[in-house]
Amino acid sequence: MRELVIAFGLFLFIEGILYALFPAKMKNMLKKIELVKDSQLRSGGLIFAVIGFIIVYYIKS
Repeated sequence: MRELVIAFGLFLFIEGILYALFPAKMKNMLKKIELVKDSQLRSGGLIFAVIGFIIVYYIKS
């Protein structure tokens, strides 16, 4: 459970740094994401989730 809290904190840190350092680029990126199809976002999210799971699995074992 501790690792999950640390991972969530790291996620928030990285997201926050990106918005703090590049606010205009982040806004522009969010506008462009509307042009991406839902199926592409879903596939990309699933791929990143699987990659993240594999990384955590190998580190924990």
